Amino acid sequence: MNNTLKIDGHMAVITFDPEIEIFRGEFVGLNGGADFYAYSVEELKKEGAASLAVFLDECRKDGVEPYKSLSGKVTDA
Repeated sequence: MNNTLKIDGHMAVITFDPEIEIFRGEFVGLNGGADFYAYSVEELKKEGAASLAVFLDECRKDGVEPYKSLSGKVTDA
């Protein structure tokens, strides 16, 4: 089951791995990976904000657009 959490204005998909009892978050709409892990919702918010800040900072340093561009094309699956 997937849930979402908004962190600093960015949406993240949250999943739970019952085998290791940890939450995993991954931001959507970014041009690269910015995932984070935690044992509680409060930790998710903290770790998510830190992960997002690092990702955006690295994009700025490298001159890379942090967000995916949409082509406007619709494809059939």
